[in-house]
Amino acid sequence: MRLFAKKKHPQDDMLLKEINKTKIAMEAAYSNFENVVDPDLIDSCIYEMNAVQNRYRFLLKQAKASEKNYC
Repeated sequence: MRLFAKKKHPQDDMLLKEINKTKIAMEAAYSNFENVVDPDLIDSCIYEMNAVQNRYRFLLKQAKASEKNYC
């Protein structure tokens, strides 16, 4: 049984908000990709999906590092 809750830091809340915003952006990028037919737009959507996926990976690494620092 845990007697004391972990202290939350404002940076953690901000990081979680960024992760959620990035997840929404990723869903939008996938949706756009599924609905375009023009080759130029397909390339643009692929570029956008890759960028958002890289940002998501980065934020997850930041969250894991933050978790390790507070344990």
